[in-house]
Amino acid sequence: MIQEVVSSAASTAADLQNKIKTKKARVGVLGLGYVGLPLAVEFAKAGFDVVGIDVQQSKVDDFNTGHSYIKDVPDSVFSPLVKSGKLRATSDFSVIRTLDTIDICVPTPLRKTKDPDMSFVVAATEAIAQHIHPGLLVMLESTTYPGTTDELLLPRLSASGLEVGKDFFLCFSPERVDPGNPNFQTNNIPKVVGGITPLCTETGALFYQQALETVVPVSSTRVAEMVKLLENTFRMINIGLVNELAIMSSRMNIDVWEVIDAAATKPFGFMPFYPGPGLGGHCIPIDPFYLSWKSKEAGIEARFIELAGHINGRMPEFVVEKIQNALNDASKSVRGSNVHILGIAYKRNIDDVRESPALDIMMLLERLGAKVTYSDPFVPSVTLNASVLKSQEMLPFVGAADCVVIVTDHTGLDYAKIVEQSKIIVDTRNALKGFRSPKIVRL
Repeated sequence: MIQEVVSSAASTAADLQNKIKTKKARVGVLGLGYVGLPLAVEFAKAGFDVVGIDVQQSKVDDFNTGHSYIKDVPDSVFSPLVKSGKLRATSDFSVIRTLDTIDICVPTPLRKTKDPDMSFVVAATEAIAQHIHPGLLVMLESTTYPGTTDELLLPRLSASGLEVGKDFFLCFSPERVDPGNPNFQTNNIPKVVGGITPLCTETGALFYQQALETVVPVSSTRVAEMVKLLENTFRMINIGLVNELAIMSSRMNIDVWEVIDAAATKPFGFMPFYPGPGLGGHCIPIDPFYLSWKSKEAGIEARFIELAGHINGRMPEFVVEKIQNALNDASKSVRGSNVHILGIAYKRNIDDVRESPALDIMMLLERLGAKVTYSDPFVPSVTLNASVLKSQEMLPFVGAADCVVIVTDHTGLDYAKIVEQSKIIVDTRNALKGFRSPKIVRL
């Protein structure tokens, strides 16, 4: 009897693996945002028939026109895949019945209480559970806390009566997307994958190997889940350290940027991190708190994470303090002053404002009575305090502003002109490195 069960599991896995190797597997991607759309494109490019699934019909319709709404995926790559039929999108979850693999790429935000909001993952899993069938490979890519795959996904999928590792296969593979990075994108970022069973891991790794350059199998879903949290917690804590150093250096009248550049000449034992106006994006400001929340469940206090989060969260206030002091030195108050923000995306050369510290800085300035405007070539408009602000022509507003604040250091901006025309500049990103002027105030 045991031999029959093993034989059955091996047969189901062998059939699925053969479909994957021959590119006959029908691939599904649930969630067509910054992670899902590029992933769908890579598998379509590799020769698979790919179906994207999203609850937003407007996004599905846009997808099916062949227009890419993700900047890192140009229309020149995206459109031919849609027109050839290799890539399409739908809001009909029943298509899962026809699929051989499905990647879950949905948001995992934090609630205001800093605990994970798993509602999108749960909803996606329950939708898959309604249409699960033998031979389906399910992979979660959404960043989450260790234990999510086997605590939340596995019971819901197993309720169908199908057995994991025998009838269906379940893995976790953390997304590692870095929007705007010209050197590392979905296809050449090493892909970590861990399954509920060894056969799950083997099948998941084989799947990703068909489209991605490097795949790194690990022993379990929990290890794979912890990998992503380690990566982003490492970065968040080190940024918190240099942000605290920046505050200290400011009080001591030391150029923190010069300190970091000099320290970075050491060929061992040091890795440079840089201060800034605060953390933005969906990963670094959020992911470490999944780990902090899970640690509390185990009775462990994640002190480094909490402290770094506190320091990074205070950086917008520190920037506003710099602006206040700079205006005071020019015999001006913040109230009534025109403050122009350069760059409101959370990082350079992208159009994403999620968790952007620029929004916090702008709101703090408005509360103090400043007249706030902004320029960002990637973000044409933004909603702030229920009002819609539009990006303005840079140079006229730079020249008219009482203070200019560089929050996001987009490349392609004419920084020499900005220095020439500004009255006061608060530079939070060291974008003006090499410029020397008494009007420049550095972080």
